[in-house]
Amino acid sequence: MSGEIIGIGALIFLGVFIIGGLVYYGMRDDSDRDPLQERLGELGDRELPSSLEEVELSLPFQQRVLQPAFKKLADIVIRFTPQRQLEQTSRQLQLAGNPNNLDATTFLGVRVGATVVLAIMAFLLFVVVAPQNNAFLFIVGAAGLGYFFPSLWLKSQISKRQEAIVKKLPDALDLLTICVEAGLGFDAAMGKVYEKWDDDLSTAFGRVLQEIQLGKLRREALRDMADGMDVPDVTSFVAAIIQADQLGVSMAKILRVQSDQMRVKRRQRAQEKAQQAPVKMMIPMVLLIFPSIWIVLLGPSVIILLETNISF
Repeated sequence: MSGEIIGIGALIFLGVFIIGGLVYYGMRDDSDRDPLQERLGELGDRELPSSLEEVELSLPFQQRVLQPAFKKLADIVIRFTPQRQLEQTSRQLQLAGNPNNLDATTFLGVRVGATVVLAIMAFLLFVVVAPQNNAFLFIVGAAGLGYFFPSLWLKSQISKRQEAIVKKLPDALDLLTICVEAGLGFDAAMGKVYEKWDDDLSTAFGRVLQEIQLGKLRREALRDMADGMDVPDVTSFVAAIIQADQLGVSMAKILRVQSDQMRVKRRQRAQEKAQQAPVKMMIPMVLLIFPSIWIVLLGPSVIILLETNISF
């Protein structure tokens, strides 16, 4: 029994370590740097390569080995993946804000690659290095961990993005209201939001402006923005703006009403979380705090009773 517990603990530690390394190294955010400029700077500081092989070997390990491997694995996986699953994965990546510029095929390749790597590592650990009776279950568990962990990571990215949008929406509506009441048009007000902040919501407003400049109707661009977030508050805001635009209602009044409603909703969410706090605190109190108090209060009494029984 103790060997199985040690094996499960080692499997969990190994899975978290390997998956964490893969996510950090293979899917880290490099949006703040320009790879082209870095490569040009490296090539400008040294002499021209003498062969194509030298150029390929000068590339980083991630670009030279990992990315092509994931691409080839993704091409193989895509042949056996239903179109519906690809669409669902693309939808989830869109809701997550396309982290690290991942597409559906690459993400599925990462899932399959993590599954194979963890299964091989579990086989080497529990069959070759430290044989266990339930080695097959450990291998299956490691493969399942490698397959489902990227999906859980993607869902967490979606939740974080939606929560950030919900928190920033009232402030964005306040800025939009101030700009429109000051005499700016709605498009110019969205441009101010895009200039002042650097988050998912302001980036979405900037994308709407770019699509409008390319010829898309404003209501279609706003609907696409709402579909790409899947946040009820944003959907209701976009519906109100489109309706006001079609009916000719004052945009400043609509924005003022929407801003007040969003602030009331944010206050209600804060009150709801405050009321849920005592219930959530019961679990750590019962499992951690109460046992410690019992040990401190009843421990001396138990010791005295034991000594008394021993003396008798």
